Amino acid sequence: MNKQLVVAYKHELKGAYVVTSANSMIAALNYFLRMLDIPQYRIKQFTVQKRMYCPEEKELTKKEYSRLIKAARMADNRRLELMMQTICATGIRVSELKFITVEAVEAGYTMVTCKRKSRTVFLPGKLRKLLKKYCYNDGMVNGPVFITHSGKAVDRNNIWREMKALCHKANVSHRKVFPHNLRHLFARTFYRAEKDITKLADILGHTNISTTRIYIMESGAEHRKQIERLQLVL
Repeated sequence: MNKQLVVAYKHELKGAYVVTSANSMIAALNYFLRMLDIPQYRIKQFTVQKRMYCPEEKELTKKEYSRLIKAARMADNRRLELMMQTICATGIRVSELKFITVEAVEAGYTMVTCKRKSRTVFLPGKLRKLLKKYCYNDGMVNGPVFITHSGKAVDRNNIWREMKALCHKANVSHRKVFPHNLRHLFARTFYRAEKDITKLADILGHTNISTTRIYIMESGAEHRKQIERLQLVL
């Protein structure tokens, strides 16, 4: 092992992988070298320019979200419709749907524990009414609201698969349709209304605000509009 060999490996990575993947491999290598007690052979990662806006082809708009809800309603998939609305109206992770219980709907809030952190998530009044009616019609008296036919809490695979099936009917690109994008839509909508990134970070359960900044990135189209509004071309 020598520094020249490690540097040569870095050059090979640059031509074979995207920067983010190459940096992950370099991080793993550096950790390995430290464990071997030869930290002097460690190398720097590739510099990545900070992205200023999110790709338009992946940003779910409010209109597209509305079409997804209508498509689920037309398909008579009430569970999916309410799962999507619950995620988008509260900003919770899909893995946190299990904390939406009959008891939480009655109380108007729930305590969510994720990544060894707990936070209070409030349920909007309109959402509570919809969930109460759903629970009443299905005869639910306690436990998680969103369950499978076998009685288990739904997981990300359940909702992911069902959401993808709506793409054609809703006329929304499949690249935009996945549960976590609903959380991003909540974040962007909240920030546009409140302009309070610290509060948004608390609501989303983020420890680092830098993570929250990723959620509120504008699309390239919105970025272009902002540039046009400057009217600096005479």
